[in-house]
Amino acid sequence: MSAVTAPRPRFHLHVLGPLLALFVLIALGAWLNPNFLSYGNVTNVLARSAFIGIIAVGMTFVITSGGIDLSVGSMAAFIAGLMILSMNALLPHMGEGVSVILVGVLVAAGAGLLAGWLNGFLIAKVGIEPFIVTLGTMGIYRSLVTWLADGGTLSLDFGLRGLYRPVYYGGIMGVAWPIIVFAIVAILGEIVMRQTAFGRHVAAIGANEQVARYSAVKVPRVRIATYALLGLLVGLATIMYVPRLGSASGSTGVLWELEAIAAVIIGGTVLKGGYGRVWGTVVGVLILSLIDNILNLASIVSPYLNGTIQGVIVILAVVLQREKKAADAR
Repeated sequence: MSAVTAPRPRFHLHVLGPLLALFVLIALGAWLNPNFLSYGNVTNVLARSAFIGIIAVGMTFVITSGGIDLSVGSMAAFIAGLMILSMNALLPHMGEGVSVILVGVLVAAGAGLLAGWLNGFLIAKVGIEPFIVTLGTMGIYRSLVTWLADGGTLSLDFGLRGLYRPVYYGGIMGVAWPIIVFAIVAILGEIVMRQTAFGRHVAAIGANEQVARYSAVKVPRVRIATYALLGLLVGLATIMYVPRLGSASGSTGVLWELEAIAAVIIGGTVLKGGYGRVWGTVVGVLILSLIDNILNLASIVSPYLNGTIQGVIVILAVVLQREKKAADAR
């Protein structure tokens, strides 16, 4: 009789690859520049990556459900413009105070939620492809903010800007607020994806929408909810972003959607849907941020090639996903 042996656990590069890449980048950055691991540089990298990170968490749910959203960068610009205009308009009536900023925060959150819901409604109820819907709204939001700014820049009142600055530059025990908010959003996103019925339904829709319908999953409602969640997180990212520069224009948020999608794919979420992991998205965001930071600090490669390097990494991530799928099929 031949002994029956338990199958050996396989090394899944698509799972451990992003973590290994992150560690290699940290080691490379420390080797190339002694200031790479300094407190100032680390906090700067984390704070600057928080905006994309918050959006990427929402994008993880959308892509896991089999969707895509190309409008998040333009949406952020439009929300920032609305936020600034509303606060400036209320200043003469409410005075320079926290109440004006709170109204601006509510405007940003509400506008993001509504914009995301609209994308989801057009996709889930009207039946238009996600690529077409979000490509269209991408152009709409970008043109609207350019129109609101009359081709220039919308600037927050100087006094309000000073009052609002601590939301980006302040923090707790030396940790900036954007980093804290990003961490909280990522933890909650991972819990929702792994531990709730909503997260399971999102994955089920992405894996096989027809089977999900037969399993009593309310597909249109869940799909709309993923886009509404993403829109709300775009609003939250904008709330953290506006105090950094205190302005918005037609160039605000350019390519944010590509960075968010790249982070999600690099982190291991399947592009065609059915499987997603928020913690991997966080790793993907950090990888993209570290690449940009290393190119700026080390000066061994032109920073203008950042997009090229990101593109190569995204392609490799998709290749690893295909190899995993082929291995699972064997």
